[in-house]
Amino acid sequence: MIIGFSVFAAVLLLLILIVFPPGKGIIPQFCNENGENIENSIAEKCYLEVEDGNLGMIIMAKDISNPVLLVCGGGPGIPEYLMEYMYPSVLADKFVVCYLEYRGTGLSYSSDIKAEEMTTEKYISDVVAVSKYLSERFGEEKIYIMGHSFGTYIAIKAVQRYPDYYHAYIAMAQICNQTESEYMAYDYMKAQYEQLGNTKMVEKFENCPIRESDEMYAKYFSSSLRDTAMHELGVGTTRDMDSVITGIFFPSLRCKAYTWQERINIWRGKGVSTQFPVVKDSTHFNAFSEVPFLQIPVYFLAGKYDYTCSFDLQYEYYEQIDAPIKEFYVFHNSAHSPIFEEPEAASKLVEEILGVE
Repeated sequence: MIIGFSVFAAVLLLLILIVFPPGKGIIPQFCNENGENIENSIAEKCYLEVEDGNLGMIIMAKDISNPVLLVCGGGPGIPEYLMEYMYPSVLADKFVVCYLEYRGTGLSYSSDIKAEEMTTEKYISDVVAVSKYLSERFGEEKIYIMGHSFGTYIAIKAVQRYPDYYHAYIAMAQICNQTESEYMAYDYMKAQYEQLGNTKMVEKFENCPIRESDEMYAKYFSSSLRDTAMHELGVGTTRDMDSVITGIFFPSLRCKAYTWQERINIWRGKGVSTQFPVVKDSTHFNAFSEVPFLQIPVYFLAGKYDYTCSFDLQYEYYEQIDAPIKEFYVFHNSAHSPIFEEPEAASKLVEEILGVE
């Protein structure tokens, strides 16, 4: 019995280490063909002390003389760096890129946080503080800022209020009118399941009539039904991600760039973020009425198959918004994360945005 238990314990420990491997939480460095760190490159975690807390971020660049880009990721809760880890992009080739992990989530998680204090104003203030930090640290008068999904809600509001801090705004999967986007996605996915003859999923949609009340809308928005359907139908995080569990959850547990505790905190933060006022605000944000113009250039990066933030609404908003320069880039084989889904196409577009021949 003792030997049997010892074998069982050893096997269990091995499985845990496979699923949840140990790691020192060090960001992989940029190395040349000889395995030596590339001169003037950077890959690090760092923290910015702000009012009543610390903001964690990951900064990466193959050349620290490149322009600076602040990335306001999706979620909130799931770090944008995880997308970079799973689907390497070109951002660190072209920029000194900073992945901010929002207050109360990821590297910025603390058990002391009060969910009700995670407001839109708090998040905008944090983004502005990080923008100032990056400008000072890297000697740039202005930086670029990118929003992705939820992050577009925060980034566009920061740009609207503080245009002098930024060269341009890059909007990936822009939130435009999320309530209308959810209605459009709901109708599309229900119709797809009807065509596929999947009566079980059709019934689940019919049992969640999101137009009937705010309570039903909120229930659906955070439900497994929404996530399952979007990923099964290829209109969610990426075209080829079948499930958040296999596509994000398990990879996050294996990401050695985070320590064990940091990996646990990612999901602690994700869990509590559903209670943040800023999240509720983002689901009711209407860019058409709230941000009709910007004082700096804006570049939209949209996946043709994006139903998380409706592609059609993104284009409609692009046509309406007034800005000194505006461009709309379509990624024809992408859903919600085009820079990570089509890195070669993204590279060309980033060069165009930066004015590189």
